[in-house]
Order: sequence, then structure tokens, then C-alpha cells
Amino acid sequence: MKALVCNEFGPTENLTLEERPVPTPGKGEILIDIKAAGVNFPDVLTVQGKYQFKPELPFIPGAEVSGVVTELGEGVTSHKVGDKVVSMLQVGGFSEHCVSSEHSSFGMGKTMSFEQSAGFAITYGTSYYALKQQAKIQPGETLLVLGAAGGVGIATIQIAKAMGVTVIAAASTEEKLDFACEAGADMRINYSDENLKDKVKELTGGKGVDVIYDPVGGDFSEQAFRAIGWGGRFLVIGFASGPIPAIPLNLMLLKGASVVGVFWGAWVARFPLESRTNFDELITMIDGGQFSPLVTEVYSLDDYKDAFASISERRAKGKVILSMG
Repeated sequence: MKALVCNEFGPTENLTLEERPVPTPGKGEILIDIKAAGVNFPDVLTVQGKYQFKPELPFIPGAEVSGVVTELGEGVTSHKVGDKVVSMLQVGGFSEHCVSSEHSSFGMGKTMSFEQSAGFAITYGTSYYALKQQAKIQPGETLLVLGAAGGVGIATIQIAKAMGVTVIAAASTEEKLDFACEAGADMRINYSDENLKDKVKELTGGKGVDVIYDPVGGDFSEQAFRAIGWGGRFLVIGFASGPIPAIPLNLMLLKGASVVGVFWGAWVARFPLESRTNFDELITMIDGGQFSPLVTEVYSLDDYKDAFASISERRAKGKVILSMG
């Protein structure tokens, strides 16, 4: 099988396409004929050796796939050969085949394509966990989404609207903000030429927002926190801009606000049944027409450099997918 291999930690340009043997599923595992795989910012960090999880070299990156089950390992009862599935991995997704735990795989919805399904698990799983379990967001509350046009940003907007939340999208260009508003955002802030704190206060009548979703980090995190309302929740998703912000603790005290970490992968490992419930609820929303996962860029496996560049350079609007053919 063809696979994208990381032989040493470093830039994604150093990855190589190689022929590798098709893996064999072990006990409790399934073999998947991969049709598409989602590309995420953590994949870039993993290849660079900068992510929380550091795999043993060499490895095949890629953490979410969609495809068809072609072989069952010993004891597998939740899937059968021929099932169309979405699966979450630690590594192994950027290839033509992979093995995955049966408990990390679930059936595709009735309405999603392989490309939509491949970009669904991590972004929508992270965003729903962040809003539901960590923020405990309620209908009628107001949410500020930083990096609103990226994969997790768009997923968050769509899910929040399905949950009855008012959404303010923040991004760096008008084009990105147009895209975020098409996805459902109610209000917009261009933080390249508007003061983020002042604009949030203006849009909320001085009240501030109830929840902030921040996958960006850097200079805008403190500005955003200064616009949070009393009892607000600041969700730490990631640091796509690079720098990790240092927000003064006195701001949490003055606003009675909370900073809440969102490490979805660790939560899934600890609470697999709750995670499956979340996915069942998301699939119900999608099949019920409340929203449809957005895929904006699809590349062949051979064009992986362009796919990674779109993520690394923060040009991506929505989800970036590698298609296996």
C-alpha cells in the first residue's frame, strides 16, 4: 500500500511517500480500506515532534479517516466487513489502509460523503465536547469563536447554532468572516483592523460574552478574555498562531471567570462511552438537517505538501482532506 511516512521529526516537507505492507488487524481491531483522511494542525505538530503525543519513528501520520471495513480481528462484534466507518487513530491515517480499534470507529451518517466523514471526527468531536462538557453552554448564551474560518472554528459555529447559541465570529480577513457567516455566525469581528475587546463589548451591549473558544492563542487571547462576561468560560483549544499566551490571573478573579482546558483526545480515552454518545448526538443533528460538515479543500495523497501548506500557513477555510483515490 502507498503511505506517507515520517522518518525523522521536522517540517512536513520531509515526509516521503513509500510502499508499505498492508497491516493485519489484531484482537479487537478492524482493517479499513481508507477512502479519505482529515488533515489537522496537530498532524503538523506531530510530524515536527512538538505535539503532546510523540510517536516512535518511523510512523505514518494521520489521526482521522473514513473508509470501508475489509477484515475483522479476533473478537470484533460491533462491525462487519463492508461497513462504512469513521475512525480515530493516534497515527496511521495517511495511507491506503490502516488498522483501528473497533471502539474508536463508528458508522458514517446517512447523509455524509467519505470526504465529509473524514473531516468530522476530530474537529466536530472537539468542538462538541468543548461546548457541551467543558463550557456547559446554554441556549441563549453568546459565544466568541477565534480563528472562526478554520476547521474547528466552522465546526464550533455550526454546532453552537444547533444548540441555540448566539455566535460572534472573529478572524483576520473579510473573506474568512464571510465564510464564517455563511456557516451560521450571527456577528463578526475582523481582528486585523478592529480592537477585539472593544468590538465584543460593543456587540454585546457592554455585557461581554459567556464563552470564548480559542484555538489560536497568541496576542488575541488576552484581548478576548478582557471582553468576557461575569462567570464566563474561556476554552483553551490550541495555539495555532504559535505563542502560548500568559493571561494575568487577576482577570479571572475580577470577572469570576474560568479558564477551561479542552484536551479532547485524553477525554475520549478516559470516557469512551460518553464520547460515543456525543458522536451519536452529532450524527443525529447532521442526519436531521441541522448542519452539514463543510469540506473546502480535497487533495490527492500525492499532493500532500499542498494540503499541509494550507494548514501550516493558516490559509484553510473549513476542512482540508486527503483523498486516497
